[in-house]
This record gives sequence, structure tokens and C-alpha cells, in this order.
Amino acid sequence: MTDTPRAEPSKPNSAPIWRRVLPPLIAAALVGVLGYTLLSPAKNATTGGPLIGKPAPDFTLTSLDEVSISLASLKGRPVVLNFWASWCVPCREEAPLFRELGAQQTADGAAILGILFQETKEQNARDFIKEFALAYPTLRDPGINTSVDYGVSGIPETVFIDKAGIVQFMDRGGLTRERLNAGLEKIGVKGI
Repeated sequence: MTDTPRAEPSKPNSAPIWRRVLPPLIAAALVGVLGYTLLSPAKNATTGGPLIGKPAPDFTLTSLDEVSISLASLKGRPVVLNFWASWCVPCREEAPLFRELGAQQTADGAAILGILFQETKEQNARDFIKEFALAYPTLRDPGINTSVDYGVSGIPETVFIDKAGIVQFMDRGGLTRERLNAGLEKIGVKGI
């Protein structure tokens, strides 16, 4: 006969209970804190960004009217860039503010540019512009390269650039009059 190995009788766990319970409790607490941090918006999540205080990335894009426009050509003027799309609900909500801002700007005031972000149909953008009577150029961003350069992750996003070409303020998530005026003030433009 062959000897079959015998199962050793199980020894009761001799580690104190706190040593068995503490590691899973610490892990659960860390997961909870990490989850809360990732899912809770920061206090200033609608403003700021890595471009603040840095030169605005240059671009040359074509408008819906087939006019080529570069940021460099606007040097010496404050610039407001608004990244938007016709399907974006907050974009619709802030459009009247941009109509009002556009109406008050003079030739030496702020240049306002709309930049389309993942627009599904160009005709929808044209209809949006007509509906809200927007009187400033709207630019195509094929391949969303300009959007990527500006760190746009969702729309609407608005970038406020001063006369020297430095990004002074960025706003995400749909402007209110107060937030629009805060951005305009940073670039030396009278609010609406």
C-alpha cells in the first residue's frame, strides 16, 4: 500500500483580528477617497487650465464663409474664442450673450471667433448662426487639432486672449453673464 498524504488539521488563524481586518478597511477607505475625488468637481472646475498665462496656440482655419483666418492676424487685439456645436444645449443657452457681445464690439474691440467642435452637419451650424443672429466668423476645425491644442475636452469652452496673445482666462461649461464679464475684464474689454 502506498501512503496517502494526510491533510494536516487546519490551524486557527493566530493573527490578531486587527491584523486581518485593518488592511481591507484601509483599502476600502482609499478606494472611497479616490472615488470621491475623481467624481466630485473641483471648486473652480469651470475656469482655469494649463494655458493660463501662456501664449495662445496659433492656428489658421477656414470660416464657413470660406475665409482663412489666423490667430496671428489678430495680434494686438483681444480675442474671444468660443468652441461650440449646434447640438450642444449649453451652447444654445450662451449664444444670446455672444450675439450681445458681438453687437457691442467695434473694429478695435475684441475679435470674437466661433470654432466648431465635432459638428455633425455644417448646415446645422449655419442654421444655429442664423437663429441666434451671430455676426462673427465661425471656423471649421477639421481633425479637431486646434481644439486639442487648446485642451478642449467638452463644449462649450471659451478662451480669452489678451492683446499680447496671452491666454488670460478659460471658461468651461456654458457662460453666464457674470462669467463672460469676468473673462472680458481679464483681457481689458468692457463687459456686457
